[in-house]
Amino acid sequence: MSRILIIKHGGMRQLDLARPGIIIMAAAGVLLLGGLLFLAGFGTANWVERTPQSVTAWKSELARQAEEITHAKQVAQANVDALSAKVGQLQAHIMRLDALGQQLTRMAGLKHGEFNFNAPLAEGGPEISAPVQHTALPDFVNTLDQLSTQIDNSEQQLTVLESLLMNRNVRLQATPSGAPITEGYESSPFGMRIDPFTGELSFHPGIDFAGPEGEPVKAAAAGIVTWAGDRDGYGNMVEIDHGNGYSTIYGHSEKVLVHVGEMVKKGQEIALLGSTGRSTGPHVHFEVLYNGRPVNPARFVNALGQVRLAAMPRNMD
Repeated sequence: MSRILIIKHGGMRQLDLARPGIIIMAAAGVLLLGGLLFLAGFGTANWVERTPQSVTAWKSELARQAEEITHAKQVAQANVDALSAKVGQLQAHIMRLDALGQQLTRMAGLKHGEFNFNAPLAEGGPEISAPVQHTALPDFVNTLDQLSTQIDNSEQQLTVLESLLMNRNVRLQATPSGAPITEGYESSPFGMRIDPFTGELSFHPGIDFAGPEGEPVKAAAAGIVTWAGDRDGYGNMVEIDHGNGYSTIYGHSEKVLVHVGEMVKKGQEIALLGSTGRSTGPHVHFEVLYNGRPVNPARFVNALGQVRLAAMPRNMD
């Protein structure tokens, strides 16, 4: 009879294989072990078979996420570029407004520093905490567009104002004002007087200003020279057309410094004071004509608060 000896903890036991219970237990153990081995082999084969499909799916998902990140970066960069361009446009507009504002300040004769376009606006106040509100990108872009439109409108309005001030300045520059010499005195007024050569009553169409010979004679207003040379009775004479019907005459000069067709500015030296022509001494005969007819230069000499030269009891033609 077949037996199996089992030694455990120093003792010995006999397993009788001829007994039916033992045989059944041994068979069941063999079957259980075989089943476990079969299941382990099937599971391993199935995992090995499914592994390539899972890796492929993971790779596809990672690639899709990488594409989404790249697209998000491109959109963000495009938004940043658009904002940069918009900010650049606003900066250009603001620089033009600053330059225009400075020019208008000078043209308007405002005090230095009254409107300083190079300094930030004076603002202040107590610090009051408030909930932080984040602005969405589309709202921010719309705000920039509205600000750009407001700047454009302001620029147009300031440009119109500049044009008006410039026209006003041009009119002022082209309107005769002030005396034609800096040093000297009024030696003969406008109107009826005793002629210094004939002793008879006659009409004097201008004002005589006596002064040192060689004294600079200056244009009373901006304009174009229409005569520069000798004229009967006036000696060396300069005539300037100022537009709007006005012209001025400067007679008896020692030397003429301009030529016909030349554009002259207000206050520019056009001749040197002398005594050429029908004259009794160094002086400048100053006439103001409106539409070809002489008008009293006194109101132009005193224009803009300028001091009229002192009158002297001496007649000069």
